[in-house]
Amino acid sequence: MRVFEERGITHLDLHGIRHQEVSSEVLNFTYQYQDLLPLIIICGNSNKMIEVASSCLESAKIQFSSPRFGLLRIEKIS
Repeated sequence: MRVFEERGITHLDLHGIRHQEVSSEVLNFTYQYQDLLPLIIICGNSNKMIEVASSCLESAKIQFSSPRFGLLRIEKIS
């Protein structure tokens, strides 16, 4: 897992993370950096990774968008 800032937005890069670890990494990142919204999660080209991360955010009632394939943008934490 790699967290970095680019153009004033904090990013989480999920490359190299196992699918079973994605949910906890995404939630930890989201809550740790919630004061810096919006946040970006880089899932890459894996449909499974996108599905797991999206499902995790939906279950936690975290609002997000997908500005382009492989990226999730966290907009609001309900």
